Amino acid sequence: MRYLITAAVTLFAALAGPGARAGEKAEAILDQHVLPGMRLLAERTADLDATAQVDCAPKSEDLRAAYGAAFDAWISVSHLRFGPAETDTRGFALAFWPDTRSMTPKTLRAMIAAADPAVDTPESFATVSVAGRGFYALEYLLYDPAFTSDETADYSCRLVRAIAVDIARNAAALEADWRQSYADKMRHPSAEGPYQSEEEVLQEFFKALVTDLEVDADMRLGRPMGQIDKPRPTRAEVRRSGRSLRHVVLSLTALRQLSDLLSADDAGLSTRMDKDFDYALSRADKLSDDPALAGVATPQGRIRIESLQQAIRAVRADANQFMGPTLGVAAGFNSLDGD
Repeated sequence: MRYLITAAVTLFAALAGPGARAGEKAEAILDQHVLPGMRLLAERTADLDATAQVDCAPKSEDLRAAYGAAFDAWISVSHLRFGPAETDTRGFALAFWPDTRSMTPKTLRAMIAAADPAVDTPESFATVSVAGRGFYALEYLLYDPAFTSDETADYSCRLVRAIAVDIARNAAALEADWRQSYADKMRHPSAEGPYQSEEEVLQEFFKALVTDLEVDADMRLGRPMGQIDKPRPTRAEVRRSGRSLRHVVLSLTALRQLSDLLSADDAGLSTRMDKDFDYALSRADKLSDDPALAGVATPQGRIRIESLQQAIRAVRADANQFMGPTLGVAAGFNSLDGD
């Protein structure tokens, strides 16, 4: 797990210096965090598409590697679920999760049973339910034995390729929207735009920070933890591909860089937040032998995962208490409601 943390920290190294004003902070976040992350997402998903067109076999090492690299890139920007991610439901089309009603396997089974021709063109596939699109749908097709039957291999191959094309198209549109227009709206707030001040821009990024910390603690970890007497290991995110813990680490690493950029003008705050993130990542590192978080089903395993959850909640608490007021955001706002 340490290699993953090191690689992610390198990818998201914070470069903003102290003394940055609100506008300078926003510029740094866009130039060092948002736009590079979106560019990498577009590149990695294009690679996934190209690989799937050459080899669509579910056990293909090349395809699984391309899928993992593209998914890594998405998780590292998945906290930016506002603006371009909301256009044409791109965020949900890329990542429909949590799937509380198991709509993804139901949608995939129905498509395979009917040999749905929606896979034949990108335009028709874009009309498919988001439950049958994106990274989580592709995980079923690559890693779930129920979807790798030889009897349906031909159609499943077409479906894998259609999903890969759709992922790449949505990622490319997301990156282009940020690069061509939305970043400028955040650089130049106005009465006519979505942000009327530089402070509002920073508040948007702060909300993204604390909301995804909540997602990490309460959903990525909380869902499989369930209740003490009733753990739910099968609810772990992407457990089939063994990526559950990896997503937490990638998310924390990206959020740490965002936190550093938001607190760049306050050495004390920056140090506090870095210590919080260091501790949370150290807790994650101790779980490297449990990539799918299956340990929630045992008392000792649950204690270790609960320790990570508490560490993430401590990061969020300090962000709300110490960072929020400096950005004009009251501590304790309901981030998941977007208030």
